Amino acid sequence: MIETSAGVIVAELFPSSAPRTVANFVSLANAGFFTGLVWHRIVRGFVIQTGDPLSKDGGGDRNRWGTGGSGQTIPLEVRAGLRNDAGCLGMARSQDPNSASSQFYINLADNEFLNGQYAVFGKVVSGLEVAMALGSLPVDPADRPAVPAQAMVRSITIRNSP
Repeated sequence: MIETSAGVIVAELFPSSAPRTVANFVSLANAGFFTGLVWHRIVRGFVIQTGDPLSKDGGGDRNRWGTGGSGQTIPLEVRAGLRNDAGCLGMARSQDPNSASSQFYINLADNEFLNGQYAVFGKVVSGLEVAMALGSLPVDPADRPAVPAQAMVRSITIRNSP
């Protein structure tokens, strides 16, 4: 469950298809890593992205948002059948396919061109309208939220069942 400043998003994770990615995400969530981070990249009709510790509480150098991570990386886990469709969660990364760390995104549309390049590790099962609302917030020219307080991750809670 992802509690945000705009409401709650509930996601189902895919541990059998992306075991290392899910284990990394769960470990970070259980450690409170995501609490207070900003959805630092908002591209209407494309994705919302969070997981950069440099955006903590909306502070720091906004020009560096999107460049931070947890300090550890995981290998790319691409599986047939896991697609970057609207509502699916994927791991962000740099040019290096094995550089995913803590940043993840929620697809706001079917983004077929991302398939095979980014690990999909879950899907929204309720609250897609919350993700869409976040995706409609005003942004600056670099796709950062104009008002960070409107685009916060309050917490991520992992539950074993719905």
